[in-house]
Amino acid sequence: MPSFLASLRRRSKGDVRAKQFEGEPKAATSATANGHAVNTINNAIGRRKSSSTLASSATTPATSSASDDVHPASKGPKTGNTPLPPALPVRPTINTNTKRYSMNGLNSASSNGSQMSINRSSLLAPRVTSVSDNSWAKQVHQQVLLINGQIGDTIARPLDGQIVVNHHQGRFPATVWPVCDSHFKALIHLEPGHNQIRLDFTSPKVSNGGSSVPSHASFLHVNYLPLNDCPPLQLAIILGSDSDGTYDATPDRKNREGNGLDLAIKKFRMSAYLWQAFTGEQMYRQGFGRRCFRFEDSWEPGTLNVQDWNSGEYRSQAKIHLIRSKRTVAEIRDLEFAQQYGPAKKKNELYDIAMDEVKTYFGSRQGQKTFVSCLFLDTQWDPKVKTIRGHAALGGGDNNFGLAIFGSHALQSYPACLQEVPPAFGDCTRTDTAFVANDLNECGSSWEAANIGIGAHMHETGHLFGCPHQESGVMLRDYVTLNRTFVAREPYSTRTKSPGQRLVLPQHECAWHRLDTLRFRFHPCFRIPLDANVVDNSVQVWTVDSGQGGVIATSKSGVAWVELYTPDDDVCHHWKEWPEIDMQYPRQVTLVDAELRGMLPKDKRNSRLKLEIFSAGGGKLVVEDFAKLTDQKSARVKLPDGRLGYRGGKLGYSQMEGSQPQEVILDSAYIQTKLLVSIKVYHGFALDGVEFIYEDSTTQLFGKRGGKPGGSDFFLDTRKGEMLMGFALRAGLWIDGLQILTTQGRKSEWFGNPTGGSGHTLIPPRGYTIGGISGSCAQWVDGFSLIITR
Repeated sequence: MPSFLASLRRRSKGDVRAKQFEGEPKAATSATANGHAVNTINNAIGRRKSSSTLASSATTPATSSASDDVHPASKGPKTGNTPLPPALPVRPTINTNTKRYSMNGLNSASSNGSQMSINRSSLLAPRVTSVSDNSWAKQVHQQVLLINGQIGDTIARPLDGQIVVNHHQGRFPATVWPVCDSHFKALIHLEPGHNQIRLDFTSPKVSNGGSSVPSHASFLHVNYLPLNDCPPLQLAIILGSDSDGTYDATPDRKNREGNGLDLAIKKFRMSAYLWQAFTGEQMYRQGFGRRCFRFEDSWEPGTLNVQDWNSGEYRSQAKIHLIRSKRTVAEIRDLEFAQQYGPAKKKNELYDIAMDEVKTYFGSRQGQKTFVSCLFLDTQWDPKVKTIRGHAALGGGDNNFGLAIFGSHALQSYPACLQEVPPAFGDCTRTDTAFVANDLNECGSSWEAANIGIGAHMHETGHLFGCPHQESGVMLRDYVTLNRTFVAREPYSTRTKSPGQRLVLPQHECAWHRLDTLRFRFHPCFRIPLDANVVDNSVQVWTVDSGQGGVIATSKSGVAWVELYTPDDDVCHHWKEWPEIDMQYPRQVTLVDAELRGMLPKDKRNSRLKLEIFSAGGGKLVVEDFAKLTDQKSARVKLPDGRLGYRGGKLGYSQMEGSQPQEVILDSAYIQTKLLVSIKVYHGFALDGVEFIYEDSTTQLFGKRGGKPGGSDFFLDTRKGEMLMGFALRAGLWIDGLQILTTQGRKSEWFGNPTGGSGHTLIPPRGYTIGGISGSCAQWVDGFSLIITR
């Protein structure tokens, strides 16, 4: 036998497993479950000993799992000669004389953050409490993610220190975040796809054992899926035609970091990522998942990490559009345009200027949805008149266009990258009003100026997304505590003249109001791949029999919530939501007068009640006086056969010159022998009239015979039992266009203007059919509603 064969021998299963146990594992990962670190090695769960067993020298057999390797014989039927299992390896004993958090017996670390050994027995390993263990599979859609977490025992032994965030594969430089009383908050930069983030805790009060292995570390898994099929929030800086590209800053700031356009771009971009991180976390807490708006990305030198400033590393990040205005700096700084200047007469002029510049820059095309948040760079504090020139805090919009504007007077206090976020919200440097503004006397220190600047601009961006003022939250003025979202300890506040919150917990932070997050949920900028396509977002209301509830609201996209207002309410205090079941909101809901009024204070229950009903498609219907809608006498129509019908909510304003009311009760609704066989629509660029044609050649006309000569015919397939089910309409001040809907699922072409006004679908509620048409007509139809009957 050759000599080299003698050195070879067949290894047993036990030998192999023992070798694997003694050696370093090939992959070590962890996630979090119920706030505690769980480490996985080769898909097997490694148990961490509790404190009660740390002093024990007893060995514990390894826990088996379904994925463990099993001898083939053990998988077959049982026999009398059951083979003995291989000997289990002996677990190393723990030295009971060492400190509780010591690092004895650990393997050396790899330089790769995603493939390394960590101290899996450390009780000080960071626990992320804001991201569940399986969230990596649920996906997030934002590049910068906010996390919250804890270290060790937060009550018995609170610790200060720092968390080092090691990003996936080291592709983004590590960042450091403070730990205060064993609580931490951090912003994580994500790469598209799966991200494995290592969190290392260090503290001068805790020994690391002199090892190169992270003493107290854990892993976080997050899957980042960028979205490109929803409209982005655009970020734009507006400069005067002759602007030098600088912003207000104290001499010390100018010497230390400058105040040029490049730095302004970095600071504005970072503030926008703070809006996104804040909003994404709020949506998650409100139960809407990891849903947030996105930015338009650009491949350019990175600015979110200070190391990229020197290296010039290119990254995909939010694009900042630079818009050179046709107006000069002097025009932008005109006191007549200054919002906070009392005598000013054109306080909305800056908004109009921004609107013109944005529409010129981005263009305006049919179907384009544009949402832009703008920063006026040439804002200037005027200490002589105590006014901020070139500044207005304004915002507004709908589901197709939104614009927000703000000034740059607090820009010097903003962080320019992730590393600057904690220092920016901890900078107590007093505001020098000889050089910069103390906006509304709430910016007495640098960190408070950052709060007001970033938070108030986010407030205006909320208006851009359609949010009104609320009773609390960002859309009131709660953004004065925006800093609490990003730091666990607050410094002294000149605004309240008191020490800051020593430990900032989630209940101490500012928030988006529930009604704000509901609006975000259905805004096109917050759409995710699971959302259904919205064709019609309109809401209709119907007065019905009292036995059916009195009033029914319907929407093709579903009814999401209703807001209640009394005459003295300037904001909403009471509302009702309907649940989302299997990604679908109810398409028909009953609005009971007694139930809705029961939600109001007793002294307001008899007041005039205004409703705003919101659909799951982002649409809204306003009912100015709910009592009129519940008045069955005014809505009731008596059919010739004695049955009752009810007029539905009317589209169009019926305010054209010469407008006259019209009403048609369909013969087929009460005469069984009458068969509706076709519908002729008269139209031009609007709806002129609708004629119903029966089998016996009789007709009924609503409106007039105008527009296209002879009109347009739509025939019903009566042999298959096809009947009229409803109408789709385009309406505004009048009825722009009409489409016929049948019980067989067929739709006619659009008659009239298919893009005028807004879209609406008129289909009777369940249990009701079309009894006729009610409305008004002038030169063309300017009012249209269905009469429904049982």
